Amino acid sequence: MHATDTPHRTGLISLGQLHTAVVDLHIRAVTPVVPDLHGLLRGKRLDANLFLDQVTKQGDTAGEACSYLLATDRRMTVTTTSKHDISGWIQGFPDMSLQPDLDTIRFMPHTPGVALVHCDAIDTDGKRIGIAPRELLRQQLNLLAKQGYEIRIGWESEFLLHDGHRPVTRHNADYALNLPPQLHDFFHDLEQALFNAETPGEAFKGEGAPGQLEVTFRYGEAMRACDNYTVYRQTLQHVAEQRGLRVNFMAAPSDEVGNGLHLHLSLWKDGEPVFAAPHDGTLSPPLEYAIGGLLKSLPDLAPLWAPVPNSYKRFRPHSFAPLYMNWGDDHRGCAVRMTGHGRGRHLELRMAGADANPYLVAAAAIAGILRGHREKLAPPPPCPGDAYFDNGSPRLHRDLIESLRAFMSSDFALTAFGTSVLHHYGVAAQHEIDTHRERVTDVERQRGDIRA
Repeated sequence: MHATDTPHRTGLISLGQLHTAVVDLHIRAVTPVVPDLHGLLRGKRLDANLFLDQVTKQGDTAGEACSYLLATDRRMTVTTTSKHDISGWIQGFPDMSLQPDLDTIRFMPHTPGVALVHCDAIDTDGKRIGIAPRELLRQQLNLLAKQGYEIRIGWESEFLLHDGHRPVTRHNADYALNLPPQLHDFFHDLEQALFNAETPGEAFKGEGAPGQLEVTFRYGEAMRACDNYTVYRQTLQHVAEQRGLRVNFMAAPSDEVGNGLHLHLSLWKDGEPVFAAPHDGTLSPPLEYAIGGLLKSLPDLAPLWAPVPNSYKRFRPHSFAPLYMNWGDDHRGCAVRMTGHGRGRHLELRMAGADANPYLVAAAAIAGILRGHREKLAPPPPCPGDAYFDNGSPRLHRDLIESLRAFMSSDFALTAFGTSVLHHYGVAAQHEIDTHRERVTDVERQRGDIRA
């Protein structure tokens, strides 16, 4: 809570504080939400007293929702086809229970009188559904904890902002201070709204393409950082719509522009950062193994961090998105960038686009790091020059077809995530491939509409 804000408007709260707010009539409804396969929040408003009654008297559940929330594309089209799926026409779209994470209750500034709480999806046996994004991340975090480590992460989010059909800036506004008043006002509103939702941004700035902006977030615990990112997207959308603006989170919204979702991460043990630079300037073994594991493993997990055909159109030469699976010391052309100094040394993963699900990106990264430590994978030498001509390193997959083929045939992916996850996310990827195969694109029209 912040002293300048009224109690019913802002911040993370406890169940007891929610109860007080309901009694005082500050809160009328609670929205239990689950992140879907794409990292978007889905849920419904419940009467606040009903929510409190359910979580205190009925086994900590907050009602039910149709299980197809974990089995659709972004347009809510069902992707599942098999009797092995959790939901679909064969199963009849059964309900799943919503188990609230009571550490995530918060007031949202743009929905006065309504609290929001993140939930886990629960099956009919009372178990968390294994293919749900939050559960995928939780499983990897538990494995990491068994090795005595915790991971701290921070997000760097790029997006396009349009006023009607025009970008809000007409040129590269990267680090620019002479932004138009409209954009200064937008940043002010967004900064305040995120602060009030207890999801404060660390920095706000223009980026390298017309209308492109960036918001970065402070380091924190991984699940909380991902939950906060979903709240950020909800809040950003609201602030933009209030000003008559439109947000675009496509990885490649045009031939010239790419929007990234960069993941900054470091490992900690017993309260100390294990990536910290030794005095002789070498890599610490945990950092070395992490880089080696990430480079070797992330290509096999690409459908988790590059989930649609458009994701791969961002990987272009000299685009500030990587082209090869390489790494470098403070090198923004590489897939893995080592950055920071001393105790602040950490890794930045630059592969995922703005269309990625944060829970899945983080889960894939942890799986790669665990593999690197388990197999003691030393990385190759760092990229010595232009990362886009590093032909000695593996190239990123050129499209979702290549990516899916590697994912489904990978022994590592199977070991790290299991058969159900490979099947479910493989079906989702194949659905995206099939959907694009059936569509006639503008490029085909432009190249095909030629007078003989």
